[in-house]
Amino acid sequence: METANNTQENSADLSLPAGQIVAVANQKGGVGKTTTAVNLATALAAVKKNVLIIDFDPQGNASTGLGLSQAERKTNIYNVLTGHAPITDAIQKTSIPHLYIAPSTVDLSAAEIELAQIQGREYILKYQLTELTDKYDYIIIDCPPSLGMLTLNALVAAQSVLIPLQCEFYALEGLSHLLKTIKRIKAKLNPELKLHGVVLTMYDKRNKLTAQVEIDVRQYFGHDVFDTVIPRNVKISEAPSHGQPAIIYDHRCNGSVAYMHLAKEIIQRHEETLAEHV
Repeated sequence: METANNTQENSADLSLPAGQIVAVANQKGGVGKTTTAVNLATALAAVKKNVLIIDFDPQGNASTGLGLSQAERKTNIYNVLTGHAPITDAIQKTSIPHLYIAPSTVDLSAAEIELAQIQGREYILKYQLTELTDKYDYIIIDCPPSLGMLTLNALVAAQSVLIPLQCEFYALEGLSHLLKTIKRIKAKLNPELKLHGVVLTMYDKRNKLTAQVEIDVRQYFGHDVFDTVIPRNVKISEAPSHGQPAIIYDHRCNGSVAYMHLAKEIIQRHEETLAEHV
């Protein structure tokens, strides 16, 4: 892992140290979690960062959204978790330069049961990722919409958690469970784990409720909420059906522009963190 000093010596522009592992998580479905994981990863790859997406959702939407057919997922993250393949065998290039993926299939849903009796089951993904920390600038884990064994594995492996939060009435309801889970994992299993930030998704500036939710969330989380918000956008919704991230499908649409800004903000925030430790 690069230190701040090494980063200064090796790069003219500061970026996240190699192997920053970020879990994109929210146990509530339909909040733009996979959309955020895929488009943020694409935005980071667009500025020539080496990025790996771990599709950790049995629905396999991140894999579909990056154009992978079922036939191209023969070796996948389920095989890795069950000990039938090393993660290096599951990783493959996407059509996007600098972006790689360890795909998922519906078989992953069986892992919740199969891992239940295995000692040290919480650390399986963490052990697999240890050999990859010097190969990628970012490792982004797209978690399933639950707080089960898969999400537990992701949070134990990750250094931080990025929470997409939909701008709706129930936005904060249930979020306390995720925050409590993060706190417990930090205390017992992964002392490095921290909140990477909260990003507001499906933002509709014409809706008064959206504005009120934003006020409430920013009051609650403060600086942990990113300035960038992700708008409701037709192109974002259409892109997965074409097997492309929105940023590739239409890089000029409002949603794509927002994800590029989010990537810039994430890099900028980490630059500030590195500067504080120089």
